[in-house]
Amino acid sequence: MSLISIFIVGFLTENIVLTKFLGLCSFLGTSNKRKNSFWMGLAVIFVTVISSIFSYLIYNYILVPYKATYLRTLMFILIIACLVKIVEIFIKKVSKTLYKNLGIYLPLITTNCAVLGTVLVVINNNYNFLETLVFAFASSLGYLVVIYVLSTIREKLNNSDVPESFKGYPIALIVATIMAILFGRFI
Repeated sequence: MSLISIFIVGFLTENIVLTKFLGLCSFLGTSNKRKNSFWMGLAVIFVTVISSIFSYLIYNYILVPYKATYLRTLMFILIIACLVKIVEIFIKKVSKTLYKNLGIYLPLITTNCAVLGTVLVVINNNYNFLETLVFAFASSLGYLVVIYVLSTIREKLNNSDVPESFKGYPIALIVATIMAILFGRFI
């Protein structure tokens, strides 16, 4: 498979949120404002790409040679947790407002299934190092684009006449469903 194909698969046809339904907690939780969703998306890109690199190296050069592949999930979660802590410290130092706005969702990247799912897809598809980089970047970029589009729609809906029972998460889930159907057309 070419690198362009891998990019399209990661970004569009197998979008981690809309086709695999991974990372929905932070997807819905931080998509209420464009600024928050943008920064959350950037944090997910950073954590996903770097954790995919470390996971690839540790899996292929330590776990496989020592026949310890059963430790992969534990090792991947440990790598992701360390990177999230680094991102959290950085954001807290750079922008206290953004840190407050992202709230609990920032540390939740540690258990964000989108990040772990991307790492596991890379390993399960036996991607080489360059393919790993391309897929991890495309997958997390797809996350950023989708969360940003949802936040744009949600901001407009907040200023619209939406029935009370649909305000907040119900309308966000309806919009996300429509987005998933649209993305599903590319499969």
